[in-house]
Parts: sequence; structure tokens; C-alpha cells
Amino acid sequence: MLLTGTIKHLLAKRFDGKIRFDEPMAAHTTFRIGGPADVLVLPETVEDVVDLLALLDAENVGWFVFGGGANLLVHDGGIRGVVISPAPGLSNIHIVQDNEENILVIAQSGATLWDLCRFAADNGLSGLMFATGIPGTIGGAAMMNAGTAEGDMSGVIMSLEIVSGPGEFRRVRREEMAFSYRSLRLPQDAAGYEGRPGIIVSATLRLDRRNPNGVKKEMEKRLAKRKQSQPGGFSAGSFFKNPPGASPAGELIDKAGLKGFVVGGAEVSKKHANFIINRKNASAGDVLVLMEMIRKRVHDAFGITLEPEVKIVGEPG
Repeated sequence: MLLTGTIKHLLAKRFDGKIRFDEPMAAHTTFRIGGPADVLVLPETVEDVVDLLALLDAENVGWFVFGGGANLLVHDGGIRGVVISPAPGLSNIHIVQDNEENILVIAQSGATLWDLCRFAADNGLSGLMFATGIPGTIGGAAMMNAGTAEGDMSGVIMSLEIVSGPGEFRRVRREEMAFSYRSLRLPQDAAGYEGRPGIIVSATLRLDRRNPNGVKKEMEKRLAKRKQSQPGGFSAGSFFKNPPGASPAGELIDKAGLKGFVVGGAEVSKKHANFIINRKNASAGDVLVLMEMIRKRVHDAFGITLEPEVKIVGEPG
């Protein structure tokens, strides 16, 4: 259903101060690319999420959910309907169980991975070394099963609390989740409501007790190593998934001779070839053209078809 003036009025009245109309998504993605969302809502509480989904369901309005805008490329035409981001409102992190051997932490979905890693370091908790320096929020990291070769979110998540529909809460246990490489499949009754996405509002994670100074030093070491190997600037992180049974995507792109290759304002990073950089006001169109050129060159050279790790959404410009 189209967003009528009446629906916009209802949204503005209920979510005053938490809502923006015709909001450029470029301001909300790490790529700094993307056309306008019809409506962007930034809920600050779980009650906000429940009320929002109830209102949208009653008016038959679709919605799209995103976290911190990492691993996301929004088309130049933007996103129709209502876009929802729990970040930065739902950002609380706290310990709920601590018996030395089994520490459980609840992190709301809008908290960033960096916030979580810093909380772990301050409290002497290990298990998140792999996440050091990864951008994005807890909710997005869960859905993407974010990680590195050293580990991923599947190794620490014990349960997720999800608003799966108007007034419908579902706690999904670890054994109900199907994690795979950069992906999480939820059970059907928690994945969403009549084809619409559910919203993760918190995650329970199991971590281990360690000396705080030791955790901090290890995280600092890994963060320094990450900064040395990965480019700065605006990007969506690793653009392609590493193909199974083959060299990493960055190595394949490098061997295909594409480091530094430019289309419009988008460039294959000279530092790490699996990063596409928004070097100068790149459009989503620039990135997509460059993406297809990379895929063709790698396929022609090695017979391997690279698949994007970055989620591509919205309407072409």
C-alpha cells in the first residue's frame, strides 16, 4: 500500500522526533551511498517497535529493517515504504548471568559490535576477538553471521528475541537457528509476519571470563592488524563472499588485475581488493557496474562466479 498523507500523519504523531521523511539513505550507510527512503523510523524502545509494526500492519504498509548500514548498498532510487533502524536507540548491553564458567550477556540489537567488544574488554570477557573492528550492529551481525576466519556470531549467540509481528514476541533458541557462511535462517514462525521481516530486538550471548587487561591487549593487537590490512574510507566492508574451496575473493580480484580499477566514483581498493571504495561521490550505479566487471573478469580468469556479501536493496535510480 502507498504511504498516504493520513498514514504519514499517524506515523509522525506517534513517533515524533524518531521519524524522518524522504531521508537520504546515504547518511545512514557506511558506503555513504543511497537514495531517499520514503520514511525512516528510529525506534528507541521495544515498545516503539511493537507499536510501529502494529500501526504498519493495520494500514497494510510494508517495511524494511536495517542496522548500522554496514554490508548494505542502497540503490540510487532509494527505498519505498517504511525503513526501520533500531540503531542507535536500542543499544543497552548488560550481564544477566555470571557464574565464572557461563557468562551470559544481553545486547540490544541497535548496539554496535564495537560497543559490545568494548563492554567485553571492560568486563574481562572473551569470545569476541573475531569481531574486533567489524562495523555494524548486533542485529545486523546476527542476521549476516558476521565474522572472520577466526570465528563468527554463530559461536556466541545463544538466543534472539524477535518481534515477529504486531504484538508477537518470539525467543529463538540457538538450536532453532540455521547459521551458515554470512547467513542466518530463522524458523518460519520467527522470520517475519506474512512475508514482512521480523525485527531482532536483543541477543543473548555466552562469553568466557578472562583477565580484563589481557582481553584489552588482544583486542588492541587485532584492531591494529585489521587497520593495517584493510582500507579506510567509505565502503560496505568485504564486498564479495569468499568462494568455497578456492582462494579468498580479494586474492582472486587482485590476480585478475583489478586493484585500483575505477568506475565513476567507485574504486577497487589498492590495499585490499575485496573492498569497493566510495572515493568521490560514487553512485550505486557506479558500484553495480564495477561489481559486474569484477565478477566477469574473475569468472573469465578462474571459472569462479563471485557472489556479493553486501546486501543490495531499493529502487534503481
